[in-house]
Amino acid sequence: MGRKEDVIKIFPQSIRNLFGQSEWNLDELQEIRLRIHAPLLIVYQNEEFYVSKDGRISRTEDSAFIVTKNEIRETMEYVSNYSMYAYEEEIRQGFITIQGGHRVGLAGKIIMERDSIKSMKYISFINIRLSHQIKGCADPVMPYIRQGSEIYHTLIISPPRRGKTTLLRDVIRQLSDGDRVYRGMTVGVVDERSEIGACYMGIPQNELGIRTDILDCCPKVQGMLMLIRTMSPQVIAVDEIGSREDMEAMIHVMNCGCKLIATVHGSSIEDIRSKPILRKLLQERIFERYIVMNSQEQIGKIAEIFDCQGNPLYNRMEVTMC
Repeated sequence: MGRKEDVIKIFPQSIRNLFGQSEWNLDELQEIRLRIHAPLLIVYQNEEFYVSKDGRISRTEDSAFIVTKNEIRETMEYVSNYSMYAYEEEIRQGFITIQGGHRVGLAGKIIMERDSIKSMKYISFINIRLSHQIKGCADPVMPYIRQGSEIYHTLIISPPRRGKTTLLRDVIRQLSDGDRVYRGMTVGVVDERSEIGACYMGIPQNELGIRTDILDCCPKVQGMLMLIRTMSPQVIAVDEIGSREDMEAMIHVMNCGCKLIATVHGSSIEDIRSKPILRKLLQERIFERYIVMNSQEQIGKIAEIFDCQGNPLYNRMEVTMC
């Protein structure tokens, strides 16, 4: 069974039939959204579509398949293998990772205990984000990240849904495995949202390399410090930094002699500079390489690469970052 079929089997028969009738390519399917008493929506080739009652996709709501309460309930039964209690910790965090590495995001009534989330009930909204790995997609950027035995502290800047996690995943794999020219390195991954390795029952569903250790569903700050103390990584990789605590933990990692590869949401260097917390990254030249992914063209397209002083390494645009 293929990775995309791992997703289809979590739905009730009525929705499985829609996918069975469809003629679109499941490999280009990015998200499936179920909302109670609302149309079934998908994100396909980076565009949103309605799914009709006969499995066709359309930009209009006419004849759209309407999701019922029973279909939400049955989907959750399949996702949790009929044991919601067994997935209580994942549900508390708002998502469950299923076989194949796909992430099922959940929303409903939150149950609080003191100042923390205890659980969730009356789940009425489900967002399945399909996991994609593209081996070799990092080939164009590896010469800028790695030079001889040197690895540069690297920040990948990208708007949402432009492929930054997919790129990060392949960078990790290539650093970990090595090749005929470069020796493999020990890489520690803090996978806070279980999207990089997409672990299912402790086993990564995505290929992150033979020398990679993963802290799954672990907060970034605690995870980075844990890896330094326990796993002796040469490189640490994290996704979607942004808080002041993230900055402090990253500086600690770098001061320990460990290289850092991270991603952040943004559309450009100027966008990062406009955010007070992230501005420090540029002012203090914390990172040595900045890879900017394109916000308009094809998903995964690299727009610019800069060094810490703002010198363009990939295009002709002159930018002063420091």
